[in-house]
Amino acid sequence: MIRYDVTEAVATVTLDRPEAMNSLTVELKSALIGALREAADSDTVRAVLITGSGRAFCAGQDLREHADNLEQGRGLAGTVREHYNPLIALITGMEKPVVAAVNGVAAGAGASLAYACDLRIASERAKFAMAFSALGLAPDSGASWTLQRLVGQGRAAELLLLGEPLDAARALELGVVSRVVPEDELLKSAHELAVRLAAGPTKAYAATRRALHHAASHSLEESLELEADLQDALAATDDHLGATRAFLAKQRPTFTGR
Repeated sequence: MIRYDVTEAVATVTLDRPEAMNSLTVELKSALIGALREAADSDTVRAVLITGSGRAFCAGQDLREHADNLEQGRGLAGTVREHYNPLIALITGMEKPVVAAVNGVAAGAGASLAYACDLRIASERAKFAMAFSALGLAPDSGASWTLQRLVGQGRAAELLLLGEPLDAARALELGVVSRVVPEDELLKSAHELAVRLAAGPTKAYAATRRALHHAASHSLEESLELEADLQDALAATDDHLGATRAFLAKQRPTFTGR
């Protein structure tokens, strides 16, 4: 249900359940958590790319499995805490950048999965839908946190309450995605971007992610203090020393991630 490949220091994680629009069963969620953990822990991986196979990125929770849980009196069967929360924590907490290549429909938790990534590239046929309210549910998988930071609180409320889908052009206009490309160029463009990130200063990227997450919920004074701490730590890295020397020598720096 998951394809995992490492090329040029980029781990490509592909949700591979196309017959069901890559909807999330317990098996798929567990496999995705395992793949992301492998990427996060690997010394040879310096960037991660997440995408889907077939015509969808991810249609969210598998509703057949969900309906069976409801009929058996199991409710959500603990999946928000056991699967969705760990997935989002892995994406946002790993010390390497994560790119989403949204090839088609991204709905519910599938859209939330894309929102949690650092950068999102969409094909022209991509579509985002916050489907929670249509099922009588509130958002999960971090959407209440990530979406309003992408589009603002008012727009996030509109998207979450009304559940109206966004096509790729509107998603780009609102800032949900970074770029929109033709369908046949999506994986090439997303992989090129991930390779660029993988060749960059990995520790600096990790610090940048940490600073952004911290600043979203802390005061300016607290954010300034963390920035100072992070800069002190980065000043001691091989990448910073090498880049400074390269700048003075009018050369292009080579980053090793150390």
